[in-house]
Amino acid sequence: MKSYAKHSLKFILLSLFVLLPITANAQDARLQFEKLNGLETRARDVVEVNIDGKLLDLAKRVTVKSGDKDAQKVAQAISGLKGIYVRVYNFASENEYNMADVDEIRAQLNAPEWEKLANVRSKKNNQKVDVYTMFTGDLMSGVAIVVSESKSIAVVNVIGPIDIELLTELGGKFNIPNINVERDGESTGKPKN
Repeated sequence: MKSYAKHSLKFILLSLFVLLPITANAQDARLQFEKLNGLETRARDVVEVNIDGKLLDLAKRVTVKSGDKDAQKVAQAISGLKGIYVRVYNFASENEYNMADVDEIRAQLNAPEWEKLANVRSKKNNQKVDVYTMFTGDLMSGVAIVVSESKSIAVVNVIGPIDIELLTELGGKFNIPNINVERDGESTGKPKN
């Protein structure tokens, strides 16, 4: 009996050491939105979305049970997600927010764990778009998108593994944008013959 307890304790400790870095990396993917709290009083409109825990589990269960094959693919693509967080601030006129507020969020994404996937700069509306990803091994463990314009700010933070190829297949359905990714001279946005 003592031998069994000793082996169980070793297994539990080994499991903790293996899982601890994975859990820590997943937590690191969560952005600290507190830096944006001061914008609420100045913004004309504020959108705050926090989908995690039981609510995310419910969404997964509902899409899995759907008879629609596309909904089941969405469920498969998001099955490992831990949370989805969105903040959007719209202002009545230009220059109602300080760019330093947004730069504090972007500074979090300069950590070595984050990789910049894309950035777009446009003089029209003073638009800046940054897309970052975080990987744990070969799995994507987080995505962050920061969009700032002269009259609005949007930050999206997704935590957990996302099956990008599956989401690409669903482009144009369920309000998922049609994503054109070049593969061997063809784009996924076109039907294959």
